[in-house]
Amino acid sequence: MIPRYSRAEMTAIWSPETKFRIWFEIEAHATDALAELGVVPKSAAATIWEKGGAATFDVARIDEIERVTKHDVIAFLTHLAEIVGPDARFVHQGMTSSDVLDTCFNVQLARAADILIADLDGLLAALKKRAFEHKDTITIGRSHGIHAEPVTFGLKLAGAYAEFERARQRLVAARAEIATCAISGAVGTFANIDPQVEAHVAEKMGLTVEPVSTQVIPRDRHAMFFAVLGVIASSVERLAIEIRHLQRTEVLEAEEYFSPGQKGSSAMPHKRNPVLTENLTGLARMVRAYSMPAMENVALWHERDISHSSVERMIGPDATVTLDFALARLTGVVDKLVVYPQNMQRNLDLLGGLVHSQRVLLALTQAGTSREDAYRLVQRNAMKVWEEGKDFLTELKADPEVKAALSDAELEEKFDLGYHTKHVDTIFERVFGKA
Repeated sequence: MIPRYSRAEMTAIWSPETKFRIWFEIEAHATDALAELGVVPKSAAATIWEKGGAATFDVARIDEIERVTKHDVIAFLTHLAEIVGPDARFVHQGMTSSDVLDTCFNVQLARAADILIADLDGLLAALKKRAFEHKDTITIGRSHGIHAEPVTFGLKLAGAYAEFERARQRLVAARAEIATCAISGAVGTFANIDPQVEAHVAEKMGLTVEPVSTQVIPRDRHAMFFAVLGVIASSVERLAIEIRHLQRTEVLEAEEYFSPGQKGSSAMPHKRNPVLTENLTGLARMVRAYSMPAMENVALWHERDISHSSVERMIGPDATVTLDFALARLTGVVDKLVVYPQNMQRNLDLLGGLVHSQRVLLALTQAGTSREDAYRLVQRNAMKVWEEGKDFLTELKADPEVKAALSDAELEEKFDLGYHTKHVDTIFERVFGKA
């Protein structure tokens, strides 16, 4: 997590100040529940909230204590005792460190998910706006990077919209799965703390109870969460690469907005490079990379070990902060994307009408020609376009075998671009619903 690729709201979730505040709330809510059960005095629970709730926890002081204790939760509890006084002895009754650490981590991940969901909403809005703007903008569809058949640029964006809508649904589900609470004590048996305490803390922290925590919350939940982030990052890269390809000089059907005063190269003043989408490709690689260690964290020893801890201290902030930045950047790219319909038409015309080859093939079969012969006839004339720069329609009209099956008028009708876009409204309705 570096400032260059960080946004303040997401970064704040992972600050030491936020972490210690969440730790305090978990401990204070647990003490409230213990007070209701008669395990600790209600006056002590009130004092803990009064003094601890108003406190600003001294991160440097906690770090100083931890250098001696070599234990972060004990360091925090020691500092909390300095603030609260004698009643602090009632804090952490029957609890273990994982109760605090795991519950806090899941609170942070749930909050991070809320920001990412909002990011996706912003991206979806930008994609929808631009998709409708270019719903009927004809462009060439490509397979293997080679001209295939006409599509519209709006359909490309509608496809991205549908993909990120699926991403949003997955993230909502992942948030629900990760938002669990464990206050079950050593090895998760509740031997020294009543399950009612866990239920109370879960309710207050906006979580659900973890059915079996074994002292730690099972890491399959976290593996799924980070895997979803990785899939979202892959979708970010997919759209970024599409834009990068479209911005190539030889294509130039769309490009990133180039702002006044922007420089593309330290050596070549003419350059306008797709730096934002190249950056997004790199950031996507990083977010995906965090999903693998999350999966490796699932296999912990017995009821608990801490091999996952160092991993999560890194991937929690880094994956969520990086994806937050990437989604915001991609939204800006889509919103300001410069589209060149005239270049799309120019590229569409590059191959002298070859994009209509399938329609001619089908017309020949419908006129009685075998599929094998129809394919041979169409390909024979198409290769003249590829190799000699001929015009496809002209060559077809001059081919005796083609003329025997199809008239000039029938051939010309097969070169209508509108044929390829007749179901655009149907696809848009599937994606966006009825207007």
